Amino acid sequence: MADFRAPTGDQLFALEVVADLTELSTLPGFEDATPEMAEQILAESARLAEQGFAPLNAVGDREGARLVDGKVVLPDGFAEAYRDYAAAGWNGLAADPAHGGQGLPFALSVAVQEQFTAANMAFSLCPMLSLSAIEALQAHGDPAMQALYLPHLVTGDWTGAMQLTEPQAGSDVGALRSTATPAGDGTYRLKGQKIFITWGEHDLAENIVHMVLARLPDAPAGSKGVSLFLVPKYLPDADGRPGTRNGVRCIALEHKLGIHASPTCTMALGEDEDCIGWLVGEPHGGMAAMFTMMNHARINVGCQGVAIAERAWQDARAYALERVQFGPIVGHADVRRMLMTMRSLTLAARALVYANASAVDRAHKESDAGRRAYWKRRADLLTPVSKAWATDIGIEVSSLAIQVHGGAGYVEETGVARHYRDARIAAIYEGTNGIQAMDLAGRKLRLDNGAALMELEAQMAQDAAGWQDEGARTAMASALATLAEAREAMLAQDQAGLGAAASPFLALCGGVIGGWLLGRQAQAAADRLERGEGDAAILASMQAAATFFLTQRMPLALAQLAAVRAPSAQLLTPADFTLG
Repeated sequence: MADFRAPTGDQLFALEVVADLTELSTLPGFEDATPEMAEQILAESARLAEQGFAPLNAVGDREGARLVDGKVVLPDGFAEAYRDYAAAGWNGLAADPAHGGQGLPFALSVAVQEQFTAANMAFSLCPMLSLSAIEALQAHGDPAMQALYLPHLVTGDWTGAMQLTEPQAGSDVGALRSTATPAGDGTYRLKGQKIFITWGEHDLAENIVHMVLARLPDAPAGSKGVSLFLVPKYLPDADGRPGTRNGVRCIALEHKLGIHASPTCTMALGEDEDCIGWLVGEPHGGMAAMFTMMNHARINVGCQGVAIAERAWQDARAYALERVQFGPIVGHADVRRMLMTMRSLTLAARALVYANASAVDRAHKESDAGRRAYWKRRADLLTPVSKAWATDIGIEVSSLAIQVHGGAGYVEETGVARHYRDARIAAIYEGTNGIQAMDLAGRKLRLDNGAALMELEAQMAQDAAGWQDEGARTAMASALATLAEAREAMLAQDQAGLGAAASPFLALCGGVIGGWLLGRQAQAAADRLERGEGDAAILASMQAAATFFLTQRMPLALAQLAAVRAPSAQLLTPADFTLG
């Protein structure tokens, strides 16, 4: 297996061309986010990712997290690497300066997280969840709660965790049974059990701040009766330091296909002692607060797909160059086809996720209300596509890495099987990819009768009309016509039809948007080469990847139009699956 090298050149190019970092740096509060500053930041984060996180990846996969006497024990080296991460301030990169953060764009934070995730996905989940907790408290916490908890979360001295899922309540959050009873002093006593809680217990930080969904005694049924509570592992003392142990404890760890060093916990609340919590936001307002966390996490999970794809591509490329079978196997056309597939999919997924993060930044920072609304529509539209399409790419590319390695890829010693095992979870958590497809087709598209997608289609058409490459222009024009047909077909579907066609529609959207973003990068590469700027090898590879994607991969996405139009009656009824 090749040593991991953070793809800073590719990342900076995507930040400048797709996320439009220069434009972001003109927005209030982002003045320091120049391309030059981004280059320095990514060089520093790359050093820790390569030297601190990456060497622990195989160790963590092999040894995993263990539950010993109620405590989660991680392999040697994890605590030291986390301390280095926190001490360098990476947790607060995009957090509000009022709480000790650096206030830099979310798009830049996503690029940094990509490096850490590619180096060690299991480890990177810990700080990722802290970032989501920070988002929730910044948006919904009261001033006293923010003053007490945010500085610790921003520094990374304390970490965050999300406690949402229960044995009977996964995607159907409204079915949860955990309760929160007012104690009369502004606190609540929580009782219940949660499952699949990522990094719900560990020994890396002083404290863990759990964001817990539960029901108040007077809660209405379903999702309208859900509230969000802050439950610390240790109750802060008078000085704001970890004090008495709270009644929130890990009682079991899951044995998983991958991400072995990420403790996936079963958590008991108030089982043998009081579990004390504080309400976050309004009573019965838990769903709104949850989606603040979830939407942030969904973009970062899309980034996990990018990161795993990048790591798998690096390993496959190195192996193809050194493995000899009738000469180096990179000389075989089918191997080169696989490598180009991996490369183009990775670049397209990165561009999509960075564009999504940039839209989030603009939705918060544009000075004009109309512009903020425009970018919020864009961010909302792209989020389910980023999460689902990019994580599907992570799975496909890591699978191709095994194929490039042949039999050596199927055995654990080479390490590429680990990428496939790790990647598989990303399509499941933070809302399965089928749920993301239904969110896109059933909510985002129908809320405005397709207006947000049509806005994006107009921008894509305007961009593509200016491309120098005639073949790319023609391919995008055809793709946009197909996307418009698919949009109209989806708007005409009944509810059953939406469910049947949602995933094909999302795949079609991802392919067209990915093709547009790669075409945009190819045009920028051509402009730079003409001016004699930049790394010629990187720029030429961007053009080659775009050409491959537009001619080899985008047509596969456009073929989904037939599935979008297919009658839902082709699906069997639930009763049909009970036969035999």
